[in-house]
Amino acid sequence: MTVTDTTTIPANLNGVAIDAIREGRQAMTDAPAAAQFVWRARNRWVNGTHSTTSFEDFYGAGEEQSHKRVFQLDADHPELFAAEDNGPTPIELVLHALASCLTAGIASVAANRGIRLTEVTSILEGDMDMRGILGIDRGVRNGYSTIRVSFDVKGDADPADLRKIVAQSTARSAVYDVVTGAVDVQISVTA
Repeated sequence: MTVTDTTTIPANLNGVAIDAIREGRQAMTDAPAAAQFVWRARNRWVNGTHSTTSFEDFYGAGEEQSHKRVFQLDADHPELFAAEDNGPTPIELVLHALASCLTAGIASVAANRGIRLTEVTSILEGDMDMRGILGIDRGVRNGYSTIRVSFDVKGDADPADLRKIVAQSTARSAVYDVVTGAVDVQISVTA
C-alpha cells in the first residue's frame, strides 16, 4: 500500500526520520551553499598490504561536522596474495559501499512513500580479471568489469512498487554514481 498523502506517513518509518530528511532537503533547496559537502577518510599504512581508514569529520551544512564517534575500517589482501587477510580488500569495500548506499536509499524512499519494509537483503558480485591489476595484460581493466546486485525486498507494497523503490534508490545513489560515472580524482604526493 503506497500512501500518497504525506501527512499520514509516520514521523519515523523503517527507522528513517523522514520529516528531518524533508526539512534538510528544503533547507538545501533554499540555501544551495549548505548542500556543499566534503567527505573525508584518513588512511594509514600498517604493514604489508594492510591499512586502516578512519572517518571522523566532514564539512557540510556550511560548517565542520563530526561523527558521534570515529569509525575505523581495516583493508588488506587475502593470504592467496601473500598477505595476512586482516580485512576485506579495497575492491570488496567498494561492494560494501554500493550495497549500503542502495539499501539506505531503499529505506528512505520507502519511508517517503509511506511503505513499511519488513526485509531488505542483497547479494553483490563483482567480476574482475586479475591480469589487469597485476600488470600482466595492459588491455585488461584494473577494476570490476561487471557488478551484479540482487535485492530481496519485502514490505507492505506490491512487487511492482518495491521494484520502483529500488529503481529510485539507484537513480539517487551517490555510490552508484561514483561507480558508474567518471569522477575527477586528483592525487598529490608529499614526500
